[in-house]
Amino acid sequence: MMRSLLFVPGDSARKFTRAREGAADALILDLEDSVAAAQKDAARRITQEMLSPERGTQALYVRVNAFDSGRTLGDLAAVMPHRPDGIVLPKCSGAADVARLAQYLDAFEAAAGHEVGAARIIGVATETAQSIFGLGSYQGSSPRLLGIMWGGEDLAASLGSTENNVEGVFTGPFVLARNLCLMGAAAAGILAIDTVSTRIKDLELVEAEARAARRDGFGAKAVIHPSHVDIVNRAFTPTEAEAAWAERVVAAFQDDPQAGVVTIDGKMIDKPHERAAQKILAALGRQARAAPRTDDTGGEARTDADNHQ
Repeated sequence: MMRSLLFVPGDSARKFTRAREGAADALILDLEDSVAAAQKDAARRITQEMLSPERGTQALYVRVNAFDSGRTLGDLAAVMPHRPDGIVLPKCSGAADVARLAQYLDAFEAAAGHEVGAARIIGVATETAQSIFGLGSYQGSSPRLLGIMWGGEDLAASLGSTENNVEGVFTGPFVLARNLCLMGAAAAGILAIDTVSTRIKDLELVEAEARAARRDGFGAKAVIHPSHVDIVNRAFTPTEAEAAWAERVVAAFQDDPQAGVVTIDGKMIDKPHERAAQKILAALGRQARAAPRTDDTGGEARTDADNHQ
Protein backbone atom coordinates (compact mmCIF):
# COMPACT_ATOMS: atom_id res chain seq x y z
CA MET A 1 0.00 0.00 0.00
CA MET A 2 1.52 3.29 -1.08
CA ARG A 3 0.00 6.34 0.61
CA SER A 4 2.93 8.66 1.32
CA LEU A 5 6.04 9.39 -0.74
CA LEU A 6 8.64 11.45 1.12
CA PHE A 7 11.21 13.43 -0.84
CA VAL A 8 14.74 13.15 0.57
CA PRO A 9 17.61 15.30 -0.80
CA GLY A 10 20.02 12.99 -2.57
CA ASP A 11 23.00 14.71 -0.97
CA SER A 12 21.85 14.37 2.66
CA ALA A 13 22.63 11.08 4.36
CA ARG A 14 21.42 12.62 7.62
CA LYS A 15 17.93 13.34 6.27
CA PHE A 16 17.84 9.89 4.71
CA THR A 17 18.58 8.26 8.07
CA ARG A 18 15.77 10.26 9.67
CA ALA A 19 13.39 9.36 6.86
CA ARG A 20 14.17 5.66 7.26
CA GLU A 21 13.00 5.90 10.87
CA GLY A 22 9.61 7.25 9.83
CA ALA A 23 6.48 5.67 8.41
CA ALA A 24 6.57 6.90 4.81
CA ASP A 25 5.62 4.11 2.42
CA ALA A 26 8.19 5.25 -0.13
CA LEU A 27 11.19 7.55 -0.15
CA ILE A 28 12.10 9.56 -3.24
CA LEU A 29 15.85 10.17 -3.22
CA ASP A 30 16.07 13.43 -5.09
CA LEU A 31 18.84 14.27 -7.53
CA GLU A 32 16.90 17.17 -9.02
CA ASP A 33 15.37 20.26 -7.40
CA SER A 34 16.54 19.74 -3.81
CA VAL A 35 20.20 19.47 -4.83
CA ALA A 36 22.27 22.54 -5.69
CA ALA A 37 24.09 22.48 -9.03
CA ALA A 38 27.49 22.26 -7.36
CA GLN A 39 26.36 19.18 -5.38
CA LYS A 40 24.87 17.20 -8.26
CA ASP A 41 27.81 14.81 -8.71
CA ALA A 42 28.23 14.32 -4.97
CA ALA A 43 24.51 13.56 -4.69
CA ARG A 44 24.92 10.67 -7.09
CA ARG A 45 27.57 9.10 -4.88
CA ILE A 46 25.59 9.65 -1.68
CA THR A 47 22.44 8.27 -3.27
CA GLN A 48 24.33 5.13 -4.27
CA GLU A 49 25.09 4.61 -0.58
CA MET A 50 21.43 5.15 0.31
CA LEU A 51 20.54 2.33 -2.09
CA SER A 52 22.51 -0.14 0.02
CA PRO A 53 21.53 -3.81 0.31
CA GLU A 54 19.96 -3.11 3.73
CA ARG A 55 16.79 -1.71 2.25
CA GLY A 56 14.15 -2.08 4.95
CA THR A 57 10.46 -2.07 4.11
CA GLN A 58 10.21 1.31 2.40
CA ALA A 59 10.25 1.49 -1.37
CA LEU A 60 13.18 3.56 -2.61
CA TYR A 61 12.67 5.66 -5.72
CA VAL A 62 15.16 8.08 -7.29
CA ARG A 63 14.11 11.33 -8.93
CA VAL A 64 16.60 11.88 -11.72
CA ASN A 65 17.20 15.16 -13.50
CA ALA A 66 14.91 15.96 -16.43
CA PHE A 67 15.75 14.99 -20.01
CA ASP A 68 16.52 18.59 -20.95
CA SER A 69 19.18 18.85 -18.23
CA GLY A 70 21.71 16.58 -19.96
CA ARG A 71 22.14 14.66 -16.70
CA THR A 72 19.47 11.96 -16.98
CA LEU A 73 21.63 9.17 -18.39
CA GLY A 74 24.44 9.90 -15.94
CA ASP A 75 21.97 9.74 -13.05
CA LEU A 76 20.62 6.42 -14.29
CA ALA A 77 24.10 5.01 -14.80
CA ALA A 78 24.91 5.88 -11.20
CA VAL A 79 21.81 4.45 -9.53
CA MET A 80 20.46 1.60 -11.65
CA PRO A 81 23.20 -0.91 -10.68
CA HIS A 82 21.95 -0.45 -7.09
CA ARG A 83 18.40 -1.58 -7.95
CA PRO A 84 16.12 1.30 -6.96
CA ASP A 85 12.48 0.29 -6.79
CA GLY A 86 11.70 2.93 -9.35
CA ILE A 87 12.60 6.16 -11.09
CA VAL A 88 10.71 9.44 -10.80
CA LEU A 89 10.89 11.47 -14.01
CA PRO A 90 10.42 15.23 -13.63
CA LYS A 91 8.96 17.40 -16.39
CA CYS A 92 7.36 14.35 -17.96
CA SER A 93 5.39 15.50 -21.01
CA GLY A 94 3.48 12.33 -21.82
CA ALA A 95 3.64 8.76 -23.06
CA ALA A 96 6.67 9.36 -25.30
CA ASP A 97 8.80 10.42 -22.32
CA VAL A 98 7.69 7.35 -20.35
CA ALA A 99 8.53 5.06 -23.27
CA ARG A 100 11.94 6.71 -23.66
CA LEU A 101 12.77 6.24 -19.98
CA ALA A 102 11.51 2.64 -20.09
CA GLN A 103 13.95 1.90 -22.92
CA TYR A 104 16.81 3.33 -20.90
CA LEU A 105 15.80 1.23 -17.91
CA ASP A 106 15.62 -1.90 -20.07
CA ALA A 107 19.22 -1.32 -21.17
CA PHE A 108 20.59 -0.54 -17.72
CA GLU A 109 18.88 -3.56 -16.12
CA ALA A 110 20.04 -5.90 -18.87
CA ALA A 111 23.61 -4.59 -18.65
CA ALA A 112 23.64 -5.16 -14.88
CA GLY A 113 22.14 -8.65 -15.18
CA HIS A 114 19.02 -7.60 -13.31
CA GLU A 115 15.43 -8.54 -14.03
CA VAL A 116 14.31 -6.39 -16.94
CA GLY A 117 11.15 -4.51 -16.03
CA ALA A 118 11.68 -4.51 -12.27
CA ALA A 119 12.09 -0.75 -11.77
CA ARG A 120 8.83 1.19 -11.94
CA ILE A 121 8.28 4.71 -13.25
CA ILE A 122 6.47 7.68 -11.72
CA GLY A 123 6.08 10.72 -13.94
CA VAL A 124 5.81 14.23 -12.55
CA ALA A 125 3.29 15.15 -15.18
CA THR A 126 2.24 18.79 -14.83
CA GLU A 127 5.46 20.80 -14.54
CA THR A 128 5.31 22.49 -17.93
CA ALA A 129 2.52 23.99 -19.98
CA GLN A 130 3.20 21.38 -22.68
CA SER A 131 2.80 18.51 -20.22
CA ILE A 132 -0.82 19.43 -19.50
CA PHE A 133 -1.73 18.44 -23.05
CA GLY A 134 -0.12 15.02 -22.58
CA LEU A 135 -2.13 13.96 -19.54
CA GLY A 136 -4.50 11.85 -21.62
CA SER A 137 -1.70 9.91 -23.33
CA TYR A 138 -0.39 7.63 -20.58
CA GLN A 139 -2.60 4.59 -21.14
CA GLY A 140 -0.47 1.73 -22.47
CA SER A 141 2.74 3.78 -22.46
CA SER A 142 4.72 1.19 -20.46
CA PRO A 143 4.06 -1.67 -18.03
CA ARG A 144 6.60 0.04 -15.79
CA LEU A 145 4.40 3.11 -15.25
CA LEU A 146 3.13 3.04 -11.68
CA GLY A 147 1.60 6.49 -11.51
CA ILE A 148 1.73 10.18 -12.30
CA MET A 149 2.11 13.06 -9.87
CA TRP A 150 1.05 16.64 -10.25
CA GLY A 151 3.05 19.62 -9.06
CA GLY A 152 2.56 23.36 -9.18
CA GLU A 153 5.90 25.01 -8.52
CA ASP A 154 7.59 24.38 -11.87
CA LEU A 155 4.27 24.86 -13.64
CA ALA A 156 4.04 28.36 -12.14
CA ALA A 157 7.40 29.19 -13.67
CA SER A 158 6.34 27.71 -17.02
CA LEU A 159 3.14 29.78 -17.07
CA GLY A 160 4.73 32.95 -15.73
CA SER A 161 2.37 32.95 -12.75
CA THR A 162 3.16 35.28 -9.89
CA GLU A 163 1.36 33.02 -7.40
CA ASN A 164 -0.16 29.54 -7.50
CA ASN A 165 -1.70 29.33 -4.05
CA VAL A 166 -3.58 32.01 -2.12
CA GLU A 167 -4.14 31.36 1.59
CA GLY A 168 -3.89 27.62 1.14
CA VAL A 169 -6.10 27.42 -1.96
CA PHE A 170 -4.67 26.73 -5.42
CA THR A 171 -5.63 29.18 -8.13
CA GLY A 172 -7.49 28.20 -11.29
CA PRO A 173 -4.70 26.98 -13.61
CA PHE A 174 -3.30 24.73 -10.89
CA VAL A 175 -6.67 23.27 -9.93
CA LEU A 176 -7.04 22.43 -13.62
CA ALA A 177 -3.65 20.70 -13.66
CA ARG A 178 -4.54 18.75 -10.52
CA ASN A 179 -7.85 17.56 -11.85
CA LEU A 180 -6.53 16.62 -15.29
CA CYS A 181 -3.70 14.66 -13.67
CA LEU A 182 -6.27 12.73 -11.62
CA MET A 183 -8.37 12.02 -14.71
CA GLY A 184 -5.35 11.08 -16.81
CA ALA A 185 -4.25 8.58 -14.17
CA ALA A 186 -7.73 7.12 -13.91
CA ALA A 187 -7.97 6.77 -17.68
CA ALA A 188 -4.62 4.95 -17.75
CA GLY A 189 -5.46 2.76 -14.76
CA ILE A 190 -2.46 3.98 -12.76
CA LEU A 191 -1.88 5.67 -9.40
CA ALA A 192 -2.73 9.38 -9.10
CA ILE A 193 -0.38 11.12 -6.65
CA ASP A 194 -1.23 14.47 -5.08
CA THR A 195 1.40 17.17 -4.88
CA VAL A 196 3.37 18.20 -1.80
CA SER A 197 2.15 20.80 0.66
CA THR A 198 4.79 23.55 0.76
CA ARG A 199 3.44 25.12 3.96
CA ILE A 200 5.52 22.90 6.18
CA LYS A 201 4.23 24.08 9.57
CA ASP A 202 0.54 24.23 8.62
CA LEU A 203 -0.39 20.68 9.56
CA GLU A 204 -4.12 21.41 9.36
CA LEU A 205 -3.67 22.39 5.72
CA VAL A 206 -1.70 19.20 5.06
CA GLU A 207 -4.55 17.14 6.49
CA ALA A 208 -7.18 19.07 4.55
CA GLU A 209 -5.27 18.61 1.29
CA ALA A 210 -4.74 14.91 1.94
CA ARG A 211 -8.37 14.24 2.78
CA ALA A 212 -9.57 16.20 -0.23
CA ALA A 213 -7.16 14.29 -2.46
CA ARG A 214 -8.37 10.91 -1.26
CA ARG A 215 -11.99 12.04 -1.49
CA ASP A 216 -11.50 13.00 -5.12
CA GLY A 217 -9.70 9.80 -6.12
CA PHE A 218 -5.99 10.28 -5.58
CA GLY A 219 -4.32 7.19 -4.17
CA ALA A 220 -1.30 8.82 -2.49
CA LYS A 221 0.33 12.14 -1.67
CA ALA A 222 3.92 13.31 -1.93
CA VAL A 223 5.41 15.07 1.09
CA ILE A 224 8.53 17.12 1.75
CA HIS A 225 8.70 17.00 5.54
CA PRO A 226 8.64 14.03 7.94
CA SER A 227 5.97 15.71 10.08
CA HIS A 228 3.50 15.33 7.20
CA VAL A 229 3.89 11.56 6.81
CA ASP A 230 1.62 10.29 9.59
CA ILE A 231 -1.09 12.80 8.66
CA VAL A 232 -1.07 11.64 5.05
CA ASN A 233 -0.99 7.96 6.00
CA ARG A 234 -4.07 8.38 8.17
CA ALA A 235 -5.94 10.27 5.47
CA PHE A 236 -5.27 7.61 2.84
CA THR A 237 -5.96 4.58 5.04
CA PRO A 238 -9.55 3.36 4.74
CA THR A 239 -11.44 3.41 8.03
CA GLU A 240 -12.94 0.29 9.60
CA ALA A 241 -16.38 1.58 8.65
CA GLU A 242 -15.29 1.88 5.01
CA ALA A 243 -13.76 -1.57 5.13
CA ALA A 244 -16.94 -3.08 6.59
CA TRP A 245 -19.03 -1.43 3.86
CA ALA A 246 -16.65 -2.68 1.19
CA GLU A 247 -16.77 -6.23 2.51
CA ARG A 248 -20.57 -6.21 2.41
CA VAL A 249 -20.65 -4.85 -1.12
CA VAL A 250 -18.14 -7.33 -2.51
CA ALA A 251 -19.75 -10.23 -0.67
CA ALA A 252 -23.16 -9.28 -2.05
CA PHE A 253 -21.96 -9.45 -5.63
CA GLN A 254 -20.03 -12.65 -4.93
CA ASP A 255 -23.25 -14.22 -3.72
CA ASP A 256 -24.93 -13.38 -7.03
CA PRO A 257 -22.34 -12.81 -9.78
CA GLN A 258 -25.08 -12.17 -12.35
CA ALA A 259 -26.55 -9.26 -10.41
CA GLY A 260 -26.12 -5.81 -11.84
CA VAL A 261 -27.54 -4.04 -8.79
CA VAL A 262 -28.04 -5.00 -5.15
CA THR A 263 -29.67 -3.19 -2.25
CA ILE A 264 -27.73 -2.63 0.98
CA ASP A 265 -29.08 -0.53 3.84
CA GLY A 266 -31.86 0.69 1.59
CA LYS A 267 -29.45 1.98 -1.07
CA MET A 268 -29.00 0.76 -4.60
CA ILE A 269 -25.44 -0.49 -5.11
CA ASP A 270 -24.18 -1.14 -8.63
CA LYS A 271 -20.96 -2.24 -10.34
CA PRO A 272 -19.05 1.05 -9.91
CA HIS A 273 -19.66 0.70 -6.15
CA GLU A 274 -18.29 -2.84 -6.32
CA ARG A 275 -15.13 -1.62 -8.03
CA ALA A 276 -14.71 1.10 -5.39
CA ALA A 277 -15.21 -1.50 -2.66
CA GLN A 278 -12.59 -3.76 -4.20
CA LYS A 279 -10.10 -0.88 -4.22
CA ILE A 280 -10.72 -0.25 -0.53
CA LEU A 281 -10.11 -3.89 0.34
CA ALA A 282 -7.05 -4.06 -1.89
CA ALA A 283 -5.59 -1.02 -0.13
CA LEU A 284 -5.98 -2.87 3.16
CA GLY A 285 -4.77 -6.19 1.79
CA ARG A 286 -8.10 -7.81 2.60
CA GLN A 287 -10.56 -10.05 0.87
CA ALA A 288 -14.30 -9.90 1.39
CA ARG A 289 -15.64 -12.33 3.94
CA ALA A 290 -18.55 -14.46 2.87
CA ALA A 291 -21.55 -12.99 4.66
CA PRO A 292 -25.32 -13.03 4.29
CA ARG A 293 -26.62 -9.95 2.53
CA THR A 294 -29.24 -8.10 4.47
CA ASP A 295 -31.19 -4.98 3.73
CA ASP A 296 -32.13 -2.35 6.27
CA THR A 297 -35.23 -4.32 7.26
CA GLY A 298 -33.21 -7.38 8.20
CA GLY A 299 -34.10 -9.32 5.05
CA GLU A 300 -31.79 -10.52 2.33
CA ALA A 301 -30.27 -7.95 0.03
CA ARG A 302 -32.10 -7.93 -3.29
CA THR A 303 -30.76 -7.92 -6.79
CA ASP A 304 -32.09 -5.84 -9.64
CA ALA A 305 -33.90 -8.91 -10.96
CA ASP A 306 -35.62 -9.33 -7.59
CA ASN A 307 -36.68 -5.70 -7.61
CA HIS A 308 -38.37 -6.05 -11.00
CA GLN A 309 -40.35 -9.21 -10.38
